Amino acid sequence: MPYPGAPSPEILTLLTREFGADLFTGAEALSGRSRDESGVCLAPAAVLLARDEAQVARLLLLANAHGFAVVPRGAGTGLAGGCLAETGGVVLDLSSMNRIIAIDTNSVTAMVEPGVLTGDLRRAARAQGLFYPPDPASLGTSTIGGNAATNAGGPACVKYGTTRDYVLGLSAVLPTGEIIQTGTATRKGVVGYDLTRLLVGSEGTLGVITRLTLKLLPHPAHQACLAAVFPDLDAAMRAVISVMTRGHLPSAMEFLDARCLRLVGDLLPEHVRAGLSDAPGAPGEGSEALVLIECDGTLEETARACADIEAICREIGALGILPAPDEASRERVWKVRRSVSTRIHDSCAVYIPEDIAVPIGKIADMVAALPAVEARHGITLYAFGHAGDGNIHLNLTAPEEGDRPRVEAAAEECVRLALAFGGTMSGEHGVGLTKRHLLPLEIAPVSLRVQRGIKALLDPNNILNPGKLFPKETA
Repeated sequence: MPYPGAPSPEILTLLTREFGADLFTGAEALSGRSRDESGVCLAPAAVLLARDEAQVARLLLLANAHGFAVVPRGAGTGLAGGCLAETGGVVLDLSSMNRIIAIDTNSVTAMVEPGVLTGDLRRAARAQGLFYPPDPASLGTSTIGGNAATNAGGPACVKYGTTRDYVLGLSAVLPTGEIIQTGTATRKGVVGYDLTRLLVGSEGTLGVITRLTLKLLPHPAHQACLAAVFPDLDAAMRAVISVMTRGHLPSAMEFLDARCLRLVGDLLPEHVRAGLSDAPGAPGEGSEALVLIECDGTLEETARACADIEAICREIGALGILPAPDEASRERVWKVRRSVSTRIHDSCAVYIPEDIAVPIGKIADMVAALPAVEARHGITLYAFGHAGDGNIHLNLTAPEEGDRPRVEAAAEECVRLALAFGGTMSGEHGVGLTKRHLLPLEIAPVSLRVQRGIKALLDPNNILNPGKLFPKETA
């Protein structure tokens, strides 16, 4: 399908008359919506700061009539360029549609607009004794609509699942400007095709989500965690698998490879840090690795689970263990995990984040293959992520901007490795425009044809987020 571009000057004048002060064409507004966290910069021709569903529908009707692109955007925290206007269209900024419409303690659900921050919903639910589990790293700044568009995950996925598992129903504006309601407010419902699950994870290419009904849970009474350092990643993964196969289901299971561990090692207490060698360490070379395991439930349940898990870690040869039975110590342990990305980003000029996922039993094999990738391309790799579901965050780095082609080539090789291990190119960041050229490596031609057919059916003029997901040359 052709790629619609920017509206003409005449159409921009029409849009200004239509939307008034909510339409922006100034340099500052355009610049602020020209980036996400992928490092790509693509400026739109205009920005509509949407206030309600009617404005969204009107913009899409005008886009179909006049042939310009519309690109939905939440908070811009994505890592794949999914909210960027590649062809210079109109960015549809949904951040001002940010009402928590209701938290229903009787049905244990929430109804929200797409611009609600994930952290704000979590706090509002907590105030009612309820729990919204999805916890992407950007939960303090990312929006529920953006999380739904990419089916965002986070550490809690191992026990609680991803965003898709909590969207019971939604309201969305289709690319044609028609408004559709999908799903139900009930926990079960099997009438018709599951359009809710189709739209969640579609990266803003099939519809613009304007309202969501979300499942909530009772809030856990207590949370506790521990960090354990192992002599190598293979031992760390044996511990993870042993914990899961001996009857435990932690609410988070995170890991850091040796290089990440040294990057944030100063945040560990001395008795844990003392077990680390002074060797520089690299992924897969038998150097130390850290596992962070969290449990939730009653105070008695979490204490018993953490004690059992600590015993398993010691049995498998942990060099040091840092218990965190209360909120203050738990926060100190999580600070170690949360600091990794920032410190990697601050240490290099070129930084490409990948979020491959492999079967849990293949994590150590995947990381063991990384030194060869580093050597072939002359780059530096850091590996960390969600050990409980096999989602590995690979951060590929180099010291100079001129090194970017080598980093990009290494990233593609990592994707190919993940697929060879039976994995996927993206566990939670999505495809967007940065990975679209790799899609045929994972998706078979017949599946691509079906998916393009769905896109063409719902968006016959290809005006909604054109160029995302599918390889550009065959879109």
